[in-house]
Amino acid sequence: MDYGFSGAHSGSMETFESLVCAEFAPKNTYLNTASTGLVPARTVAAMRIAVEAAAAGDPTDMFGDVEASRACFARLVGVPERRVAAGASVAVYSGLIAASLPEGAEVLTAEGDFSSVVNPFHVRSDLKVRVVPLERIAESVRPGTALVAVSAAQSADGRVADLPAIRQAAREHGARTYIDASQAAGWLDFDADAYDYSASVAFKWLVCPRGVAFLVVPEDLGGLTPLFAGWVAGEHPWDACYGPIDELAHSARRFDESPALFSYAGARRSLELLEELGTDAVRAHDLALADRFRAGLASLGHEPVPSPGSPIVSVPGLGRRQSELSSAGVEVSDRAGNLRAAFHLYNTAADVDRLLDVLSA
Repeated sequence: MDYGFSGAHSGSMETFESLVCAEFAPKNTYLNTASTGLVPARTVAAMRIAVEAAAAGDPTDMFGDVEASRACFARLVGVPERRVAAGASVAVYSGLIAASLPEGAEVLTAEGDFSSVVNPFHVRSDLKVRVVPLERIAESVRPGTALVAVSAAQSADGRVADLPAIRQAAREHGARTYIDASQAAGWLDFDADAYDYSASVAFKWLVCPRGVAFLVVPEDLGGLTPLFAGWVAGEHPWDACYGPIDELAHSARRFDESPALFSYAGARRSLELLEELGTDAVRAHDLALADRFRAGLASLGHEPVPSPGSPIVSVPGLGRRQSELSSAGVEVSDRAGNLRAAFHLYNTAADVDRLLDVLSA
């Protein structure tokens, strides 16, 4: 397998390749991680063991898997695990943040951002939601802006937000920041500690099963009310099963959703794999493949949406060829008429060349 590392140390390259080859064996040219990531073999095995044990009446410690997943995600994004809530949906966490805002608060969002990020703010008719182009987010923060809510990388076309500029502008004007890292966590060097809130599903670039998502909150819990708190949100969950919870968790765990346990049994293994590989190595690999595709597109006379530093490449006018590509064993997405290809750790230079070959036909 050609992983296209031009400047990597040979030892690290061999380790990366051997780990990936041991975990992934796609039967097609899969370039659709921006929709759903492939699940590692170790994750499949862990979920099978958990399901079979439950069927036999002797379940494994899947709540332990939730805590291990929480801790691993916390390490990946650079925060203490006490600041991480475990759930299943970014939309739920966006709604939680939206519910915390006072009437009339101004929320700044990006045009065409993913609905799970922005829609919960729009459905509150008493909020002032302002929408601007992604490139103008930082300059559009103003006195009175309460919250800036934006994806780190855009789902539709891979454009990466200028997060440092957004953070600085928000601080200057006293606004809080909410970053959706669903299209970034796993490859981007994302420092969740730099923002007030961040959330991410894990079934894309974090190669976890569906049903896993995380929310990062400030040390002071960010003024959020745990509106959907169930028994798992108690400081002592097994003592909080009946009646009102006497003592909510003192950490972000008060914002936990009741976990999809089988998914978390697998997620633990997926996140451990990403720690073994290292975000820097994954990013270098992914971006090298995306740049190879961009160069190939130029030779074919196509110009993608500018998205430097992103492993997501979106090509206007080619979305119509998605079905044809799928029939040829190449999986990509059609997003608003654009062909969207997403390159991740299990992809190779041969995958890029296969996509270009089919497009050139």
